[in-house]
Amino acid sequence: MTANTSRREFLQISSGFLATSAIVGQVPFLGYAPNAEAAPVADKIVPTTCELCFWRCGVDAHVKDGKVFKLTGQMDHPLSNGHLCPRGTGGIGLLYDPDRLRTPLIRKTDADGTQKFVEASWEEAIALIAKKYEEMTAANEADKIVFFSHGFGSSFFNRLFAAYGILNHAHPSYAQCRGAREEAFGMTFGHAVGSPEGLDIANSEYLVLIGSHLGENMHNTAVQDFSEAVSRGCKIIAVDPRFSVAASKAERWLPIKASTDLALLRAWIRILIEEELYDHEFVKANCIGLEELRAGVRDATPEATFAITGISVEDILAVGRDLGRYGSKALVHPGRHVSWYGDDTQRSRAIAILNALLGNYRMPGGLIHQTKKFGVGTPYKFTKKEGGHHYKSRFPLASQTPANEVVDETKKGNFKSWFVYGTNLVQTLGHVDDTIEAIKALDFLVVIDVLPMEITGYADVVLPEVTYLERYDDLDDRVYRRPYVALRQPAVPPLKGLNAKPGHEIAKLLAQAWKLDPGLFPPIEEYLDNRLKTVGSSLKQMSQVGVMVKEDPDIYRKPGEQLRFNTPTGKIELSSTRLKAAGFDGVPQYTSHPENPPGYLRLIYGRAPNHTFGRTSNNRFLGELLSENELWINRITALDLGLVDQEYVFLINQEGKKSSSKVRLKLTERIRPDAVYLVHGFGHTDPRLKWAFHRGVSANEMITQLTVDPIMGSTGMKNNFVTFAR
Repeated sequence: MTANTSRREFLQISSGFLATSAIVGQVPFLGYAPNAEAAPVADKIVPTTCELCFWRCGVDAHVKDGKVFKLTGQMDHPLSNGHLCPRGTGGIGLLYDPDRLRTPLIRKTDADGTQKFVEASWEEAIALIAKKYEEMTAANEADKIVFFSHGFGSSFFNRLFAAYGILNHAHPSYAQCRGAREEAFGMTFGHAVGSPEGLDIANSEYLVLIGSHLGENMHNTAVQDFSEAVSRGCKIIAVDPRFSVAASKAERWLPIKASTDLALLRAWIRILIEEELYDHEFVKANCIGLEELRAGVRDATPEATFAITGISVEDILAVGRDLGRYGSKALVHPGRHVSWYGDDTQRSRAIAILNALLGNYRMPGGLIHQTKKFGVGTPYKFTKKEGGHHYKSRFPLASQTPANEVVDETKKGNFKSWFVYGTNLVQTLGHVDDTIEAIKALDFLVVIDVLPMEITGYADVVLPEVTYLERYDDLDDRVYRRPYVALRQPAVPPLKGLNAKPGHEIAKLLAQAWKLDPGLFPPIEEYLDNRLKTVGSSLKQMSQVGVMVKEDPDIYRKPGEQLRFNTPTGKIELSSTRLKAAGFDGVPQYTSHPENPPGYLRLIYGRAPNHTFGRTSNNRFLGELLSENELWINRITALDLGLVDQEYVFLINQEGKKSSSKVRLKLTERIRPDAVYLVHGFGHTDPRLKWAFHRGVSANEMITQLTVDPIMGSTGMKNNFVTFAR
């Protein structure tokens, strides 16, 4: 690829490079058995961990005649507890997807300028990547390479690039998902919420959800905990422009005007303080900045908040007073995907402050600080290459580089190569045209994936990876209430006819090409076995049990326990010293956001229990459950506009961007008249994704206005508006 980057074209991957012919005949029998006795009986059950989303539940893969025919939840794994969500059970659809990438591909340009993909051996593909990065390193341009990743398999590439000297690493999950929440709680409590979140939902008695779609955003354990709380009589408050599944379980649904959540949160803070409903003892012993907080929310009266949010004064007061009444047994949920309107850090700060005032820190039903991992050792050491430097974000309190900042800097020529593992940036970052412009400005793009996602069409080298059911990954050493270590191992060998490799082998091939320390990537079975020996186990033992769990740690604080927080003051900061030092408000203040242009409705989006973003929309098994998304629109609004239930329309956003495909309308009373709602992840535009191609509409395609949080770079995506065309 020459430096004339404007000529990079999107290339459709030929069907000859996909796996259709290889997979025919390998799919197991999946028909419904008329009775239990006729159901298949497994030859073996292989414990492993799921990767259909990034929760990583424990999975038992049921194998018969060398084929996986069923996936169930591991009983002893703390994240599954014997259950899987719908998409977790559908992992077979990824394993046996006929559109899987079959072989490495390299972009070639003919003499007439025609670009095409050609099949390559692994040796050719690895040699090309190694040579290109050696040239960049020799030219002191290693810091112009960015590693994008999403998924647990990236851990081997983290090690590889640290040893080679490629230090710039970006996760879309930071600025596009939960980064603002983690920074906000870090500024307040001195630590992030974590993943899985440190929330004692199962024991909550009063749970406030701010746009959190529990039950649709199907993180398995969180939904189990939510179900347990509901069954025990927990009072649910759902703040959401849409009547979600969680709202259907709620005592109160507060259909807030989208973009005004921070105003409502400030009103509740004011009620707790002014009516003396906060936990005085806890706040006095552990918090700092109460009087500054009091002054900072003085204007957040219920009456003023009603005028902003549309939530009645009665409801504002009732919920605020209930929070005080339930105290430490109440929890205001921090959410997960929080990149909404550009005030995301301060909105998350307000949630953190509310929880602090309730005194629910390390109390039953409140926030829990999960710190004690299982503690598997790492006997393999490696030396990080000296020199080079991390890109320093322009956002003063960003602990990582926001992905859209990488896009901006790439367009300026400050980054010249992306190495992308398991994340379809074209459908992820918002403002698709902006992302594609940055991609076209690159000198070199490497993509590792299982399927021909849109970003693979822009790559110089495409490397096919085997699925999580065909490979080992590193050990999952984490904690969810109890510390545990879990194993991902192959349930079956890689499918016949595929020239794909697991991530650890790809990383090892690059390490060998760069002549790095031979001990950097020992044989994977040896590596895992030696790690497990540090805790008195072995790969043989773990391959049989799948997970080891320690006894319950003492997650609740004791009466009178002295607490210390990793903040500049050592206290929970109700007014943030870090924010003030950086020139921002120490106490969250509300500012208004863009209003609907005439004739347009605000586009909000979310999740479905059957799918994980766009990663699963080509999954035939899950696609049978939800084959396309629908656009929720208030029935009265639709009738006023002359729209008909179940008809298909194009969307046009506030900047004139028209959707690539049509979407079916769902007329409903379950959404405010000024908003519409889509499930994210549909509307793929690459025809090689034969099942997903043009099914539904891409919410991402309609997001051309990104409202950037000035504190840490979170890209607010919900200040976009749409109208309709037939």
